[in-house]
Amino acid sequence: MGIPFTFLHAADLHLDSPFRGLGKAPAEVRDRLRESTFAAFDRLMETVRRERLDFVVFAGDLYDAADRSLKAQLRMQRALNELAREGVQTFIVHGNHDPVSGWQSKLDWPETAHVFGTEDVECRPAYRRDGLLAAHVYGISYADASVTDNLASRYRTTEGAPFHLALLHANVDGNAAHDNYAPCKLAELAGAGFDYWALGHVHDRRVLREYPHVVYPGNIQGRSVRETGARGAYVVRVSAEGQVALSFRDVSDVRWRETDVAIDGAEREQQLKERLLAAVDGARADAAGRPVVLRLRLVGSGPLHARLVRENAGEAWLGELREWVGEPDERDDWVWVERLAVATTGTGDDAAAEDGQGFLGELARLARTGRADSALSRELLADATEALRRQPRLREWLDGRGDEARAELLSRAEALAALLLRDKSEGE
Repeated sequence: MGIPFTFLHAADLHLDSPFRGLGKAPAEVRDRLRESTFAAFDRLMETVRRERLDFVVFAGDLYDAADRSLKAQLRMQRALNELAREGVQTFIVHGNHDPVSGWQSKLDWPETAHVFGTEDVECRPAYRRDGLLAAHVYGISYADASVTDNLASRYRTTEGAPFHLALLHANVDGNAAHDNYAPCKLAELAGAGFDYWALGHVHDRRVLREYPHVVYPGNIQGRSVRETGARGAYVVRVSAEGQVALSFRDVSDVRWRETDVAIDGAEREQQLKERLLAAVDGARADAAGRPVVLRLRLVGSGPLHARLVRENAGEAWLGELREWVGEPDERDDWVWVERLAVATTGTGDDAAAEDGQGFLGELARLARTGRADSALSRELLADATEALRRQPRLREWLDGRGDEARAELLSRAEALAALLLRDKSEGE
């Protein structure tokens, strides 16, 4: 029998993330995003104080780069000192973004903050605010950015505590969306004798298992349109009997969101305008007063498709939509439309084209096969962009496209080519 206690499980703070690729965004958007990781971190610390949590664990990537910024380190020092004055311990492991080998300022840290070393897994006692022993906390930090060893295999429990909490920055079961650092298996973690695995590295919050709990809290602030929705950390309440209750706290400062807008049934541009504005209003309403960086994607099929593709109307709609929505500085819950992508199809012409003869039919069949075959899609994209690939930055951008992005490019290329061919045949 133990004692009840509460702790905060956070990871992947990425303090002072640079948010690259937003050169065309208004200054207000760029400034808010640059400060968003710090604002989210402030909310995180306020959660600890307001809910009087007993201790905090950080599961790696507190900083965005190995040579961590001075500003980020000073903010971290201030926060940990404030927690120390309230008797709150903090336990930290470093991950692939902030390995111990990176540059660090020579700063004094409070005795209540423990950073786990890189040589072997350490065990440290965690106490409630009133000084009673709550748990043993275990951890090991990355010495360098690329750790391919199975660190989890080194963890062993130490007797003398009612609860055992393992802190680890790792990729469990080979999540393909993340680099395979410190790879391990879920079954291995479940059978290691720990009550809770506080994980970091994967930016989406996931409870992989309960009893023992194996948990990713995700990152505290989305950094691109690939990290949409609420972001934050878990408040973990442990009863005297060892029952674990997770409660998520959204601390994000700016929301990223991607929304599909269908053109099905729309025959007039006015209808499309109304749907786009409704999507913006919906994004604002769902953000709980936070600013939103919104990407819109036109999907579906209908008569508007030809005009959207032939006239390259996506950019025109994007410019007008930004005008209608207004400048980000006019209200705190602003929405900035970052991009409007056109991924629509015609009204049944695609299926007919695939059954047809001649070049148009061959084009449709090749595009369909390419969308289903990632290797073929890479080959087609490389052939089509051979001249562009002579520019290093364009080559890097093209090589970085995922399967979904390549499929979208193929669909848009097919649609435009088909329209141009039909226009040419009708004009002859």
